[in-house]
Amino acid sequence: MSTLKLAFASATELAAGIKRRDVGCVELLRYFLDRVDRFNPDLNAIIVDIRDEAMARAEAADAALAAGEDWGPLHGVPMTVKESYDVAGTPTTWGTPELKDSIAEKDALAVTRLKSAGAVIFGKTNVPLMLADFQSYNDVYGTTNNPWDLDRAPGGSSGGSAASLAAGMTGLEMGSDIGGSIRNPAHFCGVFGHKPTWMLLPPRGHATRGVLSPSDISVIGPLARSATDLALAVDICGGPDEIAARGLKLQLPKLAKAPGELKVAVWRDDAMARVDESVALRVDAVAEALEQAGAQVDHEARPVDAEHAHTVYQCLLQATMSARLAPERFAAVERRVEVIDPGDTSPWARIQRSQTARFREWIANNEQRTRIRWQWHDFFKRFDLLLSPIMSTSAFPHDQRPFGDRTLTVNGAQEPYFNQVFWAGLASGACLPATVLPTGIDARGLPIGVQLIGPEYGDLATIGVAEFLEQQGFAFQPPPAYC
Repeated sequence: MSTLKLAFASATELAAGIKRRDVGCVELLRYFLDRVDRFNPDLNAIIVDIRDEAMARAEAADAALAAGEDWGPLHGVPMTVKESYDVAGTPTTWGTPELKDSIAEKDALAVTRLKSAGAVIFGKTNVPLMLADFQSYNDVYGTTNNPWDLDRAPGGSSGGSAASLAAGMTGLEMGSDIGGSIRNPAHFCGVFGHKPTWMLLPPRGHATRGVLSPSDISVIGPLARSATDLALAVDICGGPDEIAARGLKLQLPKLAKAPGELKVAVWRDDAMARVDESVALRVDAVAEALEQAGAQVDHEARPVDAEHAHTVYQCLLQATMSARLAPERFAAVERRVEVIDPGDTSPWARIQRSQTARFREWIANNEQRTRIRWQWHDFFKRFDLLLSPIMSTSAFPHDQRPFGDRTLTVNGAQEPYFNQVFWAGLASGACLPATVLPTGIDARGLPIGVQLIGPEYGDLATIGVAEFLEQQGFAFQPPPAYC
């Protein structure tokens, strides 16, 4: 392998190179660490460094290989994980200053499974405060920049993950997603990302200190430079935890149809979250590629009522996010909600009140979500996947003003900052898998991704379609400054 190919190879290719003895595990780790030392000062994407521990593991991986031992499909592959994962001996702060001294005592389950597959984890990547932004900055670690344009955000909350991959500083990444936090950075940085079916990958150890129960809506999942790596990571990290494994076994269906047999619905824009024409055109390009392959494409079919589905998702999302707040911050939310006019029954008021909802109110929203899930289930009897944007625009300039002051420029007009969570909510609000793939560069020289949404547990099918599209040219390309 040439050094350029090492930087931007997939994890699958790197593992194959190690097993062919094209490159050693220590040699490969040193290569990536050299790129970290060269490029990370400007990017600030990798913010926890455990290179000494990683080097010892890489040495052991080389020795094991020499002795004929195979640790698994990631034997010796250097990788990083999002800061919000527990890695023993490292801080897990979620970007919160109050947690800067919170040191993990053991690895998250996903980290354990990755290590069992042979991975060499050498660092952790940056996030926004409490994983709650389309940017990645906080008072603990500072601001992460986009490798396509340092003046722009890499996305969030897995922004450090996507930036590290795009810059060729790591072989594979694990992120998390509740409102697009895997898919948005993948789109902004031009890499692949997969938001799994809810709870397909057990999230134990992806939490703030002392929290053991899984979060509603939130999932953990991979980011990578190839769709094949997404499938590999899902296979490694998926399946029941120790409690459920007594009676459950994972057997995900693969893509069962040729591309020419697919039935694809396309949702390119919506009044709920206007999409810049540059993004909508990339949705069209993917739809056209599938149509040219023989797929049946429908631009009118819709699985759910957009406004209703989004309101239900937002109510459940706000309840989940507010439950993560420290007591004093939650008290401030309570005071803000108390002054809303009791007679205001608008979707906005309902969403605001959901931040302090009683359990009875949460149950009512969950009932509506369950009905929406069944609507999607019926929809996927007629269609194999839904193609849509994941964000309204390509990467925007850093904007660290209060949330209420932020807007996005969409087709020359100013739109509310958080409107774009609509596109993430299509899948997140109904527990569905969604795969983001890069589709090319816009007029500003910035990457644009689109998402493929499939039925619950159809993860390998959406990834399979992404693999096909990758072969058609919708593939990762490195930012010019890092080649």
